[in-house]
Amino acid sequence: MKERPIGIFDSGVGGLTVAHAIKQILPGESIIYFGDTAHLPYGDKSAESIKLYSRKITEFLLEHNVKVVLVACNSASASAFDILKKEFSQTILIDVINPVVDYLATKHYERIGVIGTKRTISSGTYENKIKNRTGETTVVSLATPLLVPMIEEGFIFDDISNAIIRTYLSDPSLKGIQALILGCTHYPIIKNQISKIFNFNIDIVDSARIVAEALRENLEKNDLLNMGDKLKDQFFISDYTPYFEKIARMFFEGEINLKKADIWS
Repeated sequence: MKERPIGIFDSGVGGLTVAHAIKQILPGESIIYFGDTAHLPYGDKSAESIKLYSRKITEFLLEHNVKVVLVACNSASASAFDILKKEFSQTILIDVINPVVDYLATKHYERIGVIGTKRTISSGTYENKIKNRTGETTVVSLATPLLVPMIEEGFIFDDISNAIIRTYLSDPSLKGIQALILGCTHYPIIKNQISKIFNFNIDIVDSARIVAEALRENLEKNDLLNMGDKLKDQFFISDYTPYFEKIARMFFEGEINLKKADIWS
């Protein structure tokens, strides 16, 4: 059981930020990653569609004998995580929202910003969970829907991406925030550009490392940390995109075992 891989899924490359953090913090673990590139971005899909995709991918990962399923997508965490917990009650499931809320509960910020996809922001999940934990904290949410397709198309570290990021983050609602939650696992790829907009003066809350730490605690709690041999990491996508492999190679050294898995037929 301990030597089984960790299952991770996202709509595309964003969850690779979480997978990379896991490999840094838990080098003894192997992973099976599924990027649902056929349906990205999840942020403009209905909650029912996201639930359907999430169920099917979870089944796929469990068929590959994973010991835990990590929902490395904020839109899926907001829209499908509760139903996944009910339908896969015997499976250890971890999302990317609750660990961030737990982290912020220790910080006592007065004003927090959240940026994310339309689905994540419209769900109000971050705002509701943070207010329930911290009481008086003001949470301002801003949908930034162009960021995911921008990243997936490879427009990062250039004039186009800088213009889009600056336009979004200049929104008056974000004035005076002490922390900004990157409410999409794609966003850590442009974390430095985001931080620069705020003159590096606020806490940019990147869920990747926070979630990886939460995973380690969960594995320790359930006596599932791998101390023996590990399997080779595997990466699956539902539709081939050249940029996915490019980003995967940016995060993971060596050859990427990338396969297409058409689980929707």
